[in-house]
Amino acid sequence: MADLWEYFKNLFRKAQTSSPSNPYLHELIVRTDEEITDYERWKKTLVRRRLQNWLSDQYAIHRVLPDDIDEALDFLDTPASKGFVIHLHRTQYSQRDAIHFFDFLRERVLTQNYRVQISDHRTYAKNDWMEASQRHYLKPRLDINEKGGKMKQQFGNITIELLMRDDRPYNLKFQATTYKDFQFEEALPFNDLMQIVLGDN
Repeated sequence: MADLWEYFKNLFRKAQTSSPSNPYLHELIVRTDEEITDYERWKKTLVRRRLQNWLSDQYAIHRVLPDDIDEALDFLDTPASKGFVIHLHRTQYSQRDAIHFFDFLRERVLTQNYRVQISDHRTYAKNDWMEASQRHYLKPRLDINEKGGKMKQQFGNITIELLMRDDRPYNLKFQATTYKDFQFEEALPFNDLMQIVLGDN
């Protein structure tokens, strides 16, 4: 009994001193058969379609009137990195919707010549809450252009991250980071990636 009590004390201490770089729980994402079945059902729902359409509409607005987009969304646009952040805590989407859309974005990227570098989950203490981060990190399969001898980077490296606070969806970030290196061809336009991710199945 004393050993069990010591185990829980150590676990609590580790949780309290944890951080994003030193999580008290770090594991690979592995979906159960039930989760996969539920995801396949979710893809056919109106919720998925509405979320996808809303994001597509907001991206179209952002391209012409960037100040007029929904307050639940921000777009990232720097020379090396482009993407978006959905502020889920400002929406009515459930944890189920958030996790499935997170996996849906990964699935859409994998329709291109991409591979999953890692999919992991980290849990750590942050201020007065517990924070959990699920991440899919995808890299292009690097093909060499026979004419110029440069590697094709497609849209660059893609990170999809779902942040939860006390088990409630907080943010979902989708970010493409390109290589600025003479060994690589110019990246494909981010707009093309958005059409792939948000287009019809």
